[in-house]
Amino acid sequence: HKRLFFSKLFFSLYRFQAFLYFSSVFQAMSCGIHYLASVFMAVTPNFVCGIPGNVSSVLFYNSSESSLEDIWTLWTSTENYIVVQLENGEIWELNQCSRSKREMSLDLAYEYKGNKSVFSCSDGFLYDDTKWKSTVVTQWDLVCDREWLAKLIQPTFMLGVLIGAVIFGDIADRLGRQRVIWFTSAGQFVFGIAVAFTFDYYSFVIVRFLLAMVSSGYLVVAFVYVTEFVGIKARTWASMHVHAFFAMGVMIVALVGFLVRTWWVYQICLSIATLPFVLCCWMLPETPFWLLSEERYEDAQKVINIMARWNKVSTPCKVSELCSVQQDDLVGGRMGDNDTSSTKKHNILDLFCNWHIARRTITVWLIWFTGSLGYYVFSLSSVSLGGNEYLNLFLIGAVELPCYIIACIGMDKLGRRNTLIPFLILSALICVLIMFIPQDFNILIILANMAGKFSIGVAFGLIYLYTAELYPTIVRSLAVGSGSMMCRVGSVVAPFCVYLRSIWIFMPILLVGIMALLSGILTIMLPETLGKPLTNTLVEATEMGRSKKSSSGKTPPAHSGVASEKIEMFGQETVSTEK
Repeated sequence: HKRLFFSKLFFSLYRFQAFLYFSSVFQAMSCGIHYLASVFMAVTPNFVCGIPGNVSSVLFYNSSESSLEDIWTLWTSTENYIVVQLENGEIWELNQCSRSKREMSLDLAYEYKGNKSVFSCSDGFLYDDTKWKSTVVTQWDLVCDREWLAKLIQPTFMLGVLIGAVIFGDIADRLGRQRVIWFTSAGQFVFGIAVAFTFDYYSFVIVRFLLAMVSSGYLVVAFVYVTEFVGIKARTWASMHVHAFFAMGVMIVALVGFLVRTWWVYQICLSIATLPFVLCCWMLPETPFWLLSEERYEDAQKVINIMARWNKVSTPCKVSELCSVQQDDLVGGRMGDNDTSSTKKHNILDLFCNWHIARRTITVWLIWFTGSLGYYVFSLSSVSLGGNEYLNLFLIGAVELPCYIIACIGMDKLGRRNTLIPFLILSALICVLIMFIPQDFNILIILANMAGKFSIGVAFGLIYLYTAELYPTIVRSLAVGSGSMMCRVGSVVAPFCVYLRSIWIFMPILLVGIMALLSGILTIMLPETLGKPLTNTLVEATEMGRSKKSSSGKTPPAHSGVASEKIEMFGQETVSTEK
């Protein structure tokens, strides 16, 4: 009876759900925008020390120019230096982090063997503005001994993502999804605009940290919100394609970066992109699932009636009938099962209760970490691949769109494990391939990175649902939540991994490849969950996949009533995560 009610509520009514779905996931684009905005906003252009006077002539190797702007096109290495002659006759050598005054030199020549006096860059720096008119690096001179401040911009943002997901995920369970969506949507717009008007580096980082918190909070709650309004049959596809709108946000970053070359204007344009949703998000209703869980039956009935009117259903579901069925299920569950394990409070240690579950947990955590690490390493590195950096980032975002379709089809046709293993190993092989491509083959390098992003994207999207199916009901939310935390740890580590390019250009790719290969090998030991009933106890989860008998086992009849409730609420448990 209960399934009949939910079927009537969520399968027959489709226009209202479609409106809510596309309205909600539209704002997910802003999350993709803000997560990757720093790739152009915090770029470091070519630069040299400032000069203590007016320049009369400039010399770079054998090229003599009248201004520094004409020299930047010849700049090829950070080891280069520029020789300038001032109007007062002084000759200076300008390096990136120091400058030298030539003593007793009257002729302007590039090579000089005489005495020099070395000075610090007390007059600031001169930047190449042929590509970017202004970035946060040039705004606050985040170079040389302040370079580490520039490298903290993306990691501190990702730390805000981690904290925001935890805080707003809990608030959404307490106060409702609707209020959090309102607040985080408005917060993304307000903090996004505020970033453009920050007056120094520290205020910039603090406001960006707050922006990261609300962006992460929105993405977490949006997953829950859309899946509580979408029917069971469409739930996997609907939740998976929230990622697709995130990828569209990455593509918008590339487009706006190409059109706008001043960082604060660029930030304003990115923040305004989702203003339409901020203006209409107050119309979104609370989900009936949350209202019923809070025993606000009249409010839940109002939402159901609105859904019925939108979809022209003459006989909408009655909450009173649904509640009576729920009470019957709960009574039946109590009479048929005296085991109190389902009401016992569980903690993180239950994910290591025995060797089989512990091995499963370590493997799942590693896949979460690897997926996030690979996702952001490929995304953040795309602007350093050579060629047109804007096109590179656009393609890296666009390649995600088909990968989620492949992930959904593979999960349903081949199985979760049988899809996950080949794509993890494939991403490792692609990382190795990238290391053997000559650096002047830009097109091949970009295509290989797109293939790597595609393969790691399939694995990253698939692990959400697979994790929830690997664990029993009593620790399912805990397992998905802990995996999500490992995902965010990977996103914090990813920027530092990208910075290792300064040590060896292939170091980030090598690390991703090693992690992907290790994850793929360990995934072989995980059981397949396609077509298997969800487990309710740790004993059932341990037995899953150990033998043909256990793998084809049936759902215990004693839990039939409660299990159906858990399965119906499954969407809420599996999607309270984010990138």
